[in-house]
Amino acid sequence: MTDVPITTQPVRTGLYIGGETRETTDVLEVVDPGRPGVVVGYAASASKEDVADAVAAAKAAFPAWSALTAQERAKHMTDAIAGIADDRDEDAAILSQENGKIRFESWVDALVFEIRWNLALMLADEVDASKTLPVVPGAIPVSTEVSYQPLGVVTVIVPFNWPIAILGASLPHALLAGNTAIVKPPPTTPLATSRVIQRVAEKLPPGVLNVVTGKDESMAGLIQNPDVAKVCFTGSVNGGKRIMELASKTLTRVTLELGGNDAAVFLEDAILDDTHLDRLYAAIFDTTGQICMNAKRVFVHRSRLDEVVDGLAARLGKAVIGHGLDEGTTMGPLHQAAQKAFVSDIIQEAKDAGADVREYGELPGGDLAGGNFLRPAIVVDPELSLRVVTQEQFGPVIPVIPFDTEEEAVRLANDTWGGLCGSVWTGSPEAAQRVGSQLVCGYVWVNDHGATRLDLRAPFGGMKQSGLGREQGIEGVRAFQDTRSIATIDPEALAQMAH
Repeated sequence: MTDVPITTQPVRTGLYIGGETRETTDVLEVVDPGRPGVVVGYAASASKEDVADAVAAAKAAFPAWSALTAQERAKHMTDAIAGIADDRDEDAAILSQENGKIRFESWVDALVFEIRWNLALMLADEVDASKTLPVVPGAIPVSTEVSYQPLGVVTVIVPFNWPIAILGASLPHALLAGNTAIVKPPPTTPLATSRVIQRVAEKLPPGVLNVVTGKDESMAGLIQNPDVAKVCFTGSVNGGKRIMELASKTLTRVTLELGGNDAAVFLEDAILDDTHLDRLYAAIFDTTGQICMNAKRVFVHRSRLDEVVDGLAARLGKAVIGHGLDEGTTMGPLHQAAQKAFVSDIIQEAKDAGADVREYGELPGGDLAGGNFLRPAIVVDPELSLRVVTQEQFGPVIPVIPFDTEEEAVRLANDTWGGLCGSVWTGSPEAAQRVGSQLVCGYVWVNDHGATRLDLRAPFGGMKQSGLGREQGIEGVRAFQDTRSIATIDPEALAQMAH
């Protein structure tokens, strides 16, 4: 990663439909959340007609693309990803300015997309695997082959926080399975994502991969067009409900990876050295707390509470709040002013309720004054009814809650609307397995937690209101396929049965 200066000329991105760049009269203005009033760039804003054209282009490309073998598609995709890192430093600088997060996280964002893409390609030999159900003695003499087929046109919608990396959890799997795709980057951070995906799309057959940016009110066709077979959405719970509602009109299939209220459970024998406390700190405060799988509630055996709080406090005391591209910054602004207001409100609610709220760091001044910055906070032993506990904070604040028994910890961890991820911290493998297997969530870490610690080969997704379906791994490929059964009857055997 090399230093790239803050963009002085606004970045401009267009739509990419059917192998061609398309400009629009209407545009999305993208602003810097850390520098009030600074415009980072402009993204094309698609009309309903542009959206329809993107669906038509993907539909037209589907027959030829799906007719290829998975290995042939993998070869196209290998060529398409080649050289993707050449512009990574510039992509990261743009993403930092439109998103707010620090440069290194933005650089990793693009890197993870490439890693996930290449991991998906390793599954090529499994994509078209089929199985034969043998004839059962005494039953109808039929041999049935069960195979997989792609769905058709799929839409992939990603959020602002890790938009490029999150695309890597589903887009390559959809393409490898034989589908064609339309990517919708987030309207508040469309620039870097559009740049990266267009560079990939330009190396694929026209129409196989398309990019559409624009206002949400013009995007219904990406979900409700009858030629769209599936929508893969990552975002908030309320956003997921809206996607499901729209998809219900045409029975469009959905995969939803939504928010979480992840619990990190520290048992009495938890290892609390610098390595483990560093992991916990990152799991809570990476991207200023704006990651769905961040730890959102920390439950600690009462005998170890002070150690965890003091460990986090020591790290927060070194936090440098500032612009994501400024040297030395460790924590950027929240992405949107509305989210800053929400997090400020739940922190104040905790204070008003008499909770022990400890805040750290200094807010930046100068041209950053008025940006979406907040001092990170720990809320020690709050009332469990407070919103800082019950709701997803999606910001730099964490409740640390004591418990006395293992059973109590499990009950508290599961007493929430979400079920995305969780973690167990203990020196005992047996305790880790015992407690981890009781957590109602889709992914459990042991002595670890967080997006950067995810096994990118494993299926990922949530339970309860944290989502539907799975991404990554062969399960992620199967999510973009359907099964077909072809049954062949043995006529001679059937005739013998008749006699």
